[in-house]
Amino acid sequence: MKTYHFFKFLSGLTLCTTLLTVTSCDDGFEEMNVNPNAYEQVVPEFMFSKALYDGARNRLGGADGAMQYTTSFNEVAGFGSKYIFLQGSAPYGVFTSAYTNEIQEITDVILSVKDDPNNVNKLAAARIWRAYCFHRVTDLYGDIPYSQAGLGYREGILQPKYDPQEAIYKDMLKELEEATAQFDAAKPTFGTADVIYGGNVDKWKKFGYSLMLRLGMRLTKVDAALAEAWVRKAIAGGVITSNTDIAQIMFVAGGQAINQNPLANAYLSSDYSSANGSTNREGGKYANTFIDFLKYNNDPRLGVLSVVWQNGKADTTAAIQKGMPQNFQTKPADFVTYSEPNPATLLRLDTPVLLMTSAEINFLLAEAALRGWYTGETPATLYNNGVISAMKQWGFWGGAGVISDSRINVYLAAHPYNPTGSTEEQLTQIHTQFWASLFPDSQEVFANWRRTGYPVLVPNNVPGNATNATIFRRMLYPTIEESLNAQNLQEAVTRLGGNTFLTRIWWDK
Repeated sequence: MKTYHFFKFLSGLTLCTTLLTVTSCDDGFEEMNVNPNAYEQVVPEFMFSKALYDGARNRLGGADGAMQYTTSFNEVAGFGSKYIFLQGSAPYGVFTSAYTNEIQEITDVILSVKDDPNNVNKLAAARIWRAYCFHRVTDLYGDIPYSQAGLGYREGILQPKYDPQEAIYKDMLKELEEATAQFDAAKPTFGTADVIYGGNVDKWKKFGYSLMLRLGMRLTKVDAALAEAWVRKAIAGGVITSNTDIAQIMFVAGGQAINQNPLANAYLSSDYSSANGSTNREGGKYANTFIDFLKYNNDPRLGVLSVVWQNGKADTTAAIQKGMPQNFQTKPADFVTYSEPNPATLLRLDTPVLLMTSAEINFLLAEAALRGWYTGETPATLYNNGVISAMKQWGFWGGAGVISDSRINVYLAAHPYNPTGSTEEQLTQIHTQFWASLFPDSQEVFANWRRTGYPVLVPNNVPGNATNATIFRRMLYPTIEESLNAQNLQEAVTRLGGNTFLTRIWWDK
């Protein structure tokens, strides 16, 4: 028998990705089966790069609307803000794409390098990325295929079981603990194939421990003692506290879509390529909740993020910025007067996707300090560090994103941290700023909002919504799973208590 790696096949879960092992017979047809343009084995470097790009691209677009950053008068495009599900694949997309792409790819990388002691750094980075990819999926769906995922053509598991989210979380944390300890500065890395850190072992460790901190904090409502243990372990290991260590993937303006900033590409494709504020194909604008918050607080990020089109020109003047109400179901006559993403920042294709920021970590550390789990700095100092980092990071988008130190200082002076407030008041301040600071990573904000309840968002109430005018708590399993993996799917649905938008996943109590 001989192996080849150049087809896509449908497994019991999803389509398997390119470069997977397919078995063929040698009874006279071997030469006919050879694809001259394909590799006959997995190339870990290529596959690792592909897994990084695919993982960074796979995001829940509806989270923008759910977290009230954006909206649309179009009901289909406005799924996230209106909770109306009429058609399309919004609730299924992250699940289907993940197993087809990054999860299959990173599984192949791990299986290809795990038996060679010289590849220990490659294995460690791949394990961290695997945890990153899986946590993005399980946080949207709850129980998912995990322990048997990506093994369809390696081990013949065509109908992988759905693991309980509790077991998934405990294994991901175990993987992060082992992987961060595994790095060896004397061994080879992925080098330039590593489009996040270029093979920098120390930065990968910080990324791993920062992800451990994020996952540990997820557990605060479901198991506070376990959360504290992992949070302390992550902090002791060393997390990202400086913008120089941010986990990011830089994209370019030219070439294929996979090399372009995925959010900018999606925004341009769906709405903003006409650059006139009027002929937005899907009817998208910023939501009034987000713009009102930035305006009311004199937030210097307003002009970085937002424009109103005036006489064919993008105007960043704060006074004219206006968010569109989220209950519109037809195009308003004054549609052009509402704010939309700044083409000089968010619509640039040659900008980064930030996977893990020092702003996020500082806000999580502020909460940890408030809980008494971290004594290195005060919640106030960490809160200020988070705000500063969040505003500074927009400089990665070029000159139009730069916010001066003086403007940041004015903002902090006008919005000082309140250390004498109640625990709830301090948590509200930390996580409202978290919401303002992590945009456009709305999927992570959606997870943090479900865990903390902050910021307090008033649900939209539009006729025909699928959630009884409640912000959804999870996404739906793809309908194709009912045909291809019915028994395992049903067991997961039974454990969860239903496959609905309002079913709460394990840590969302």
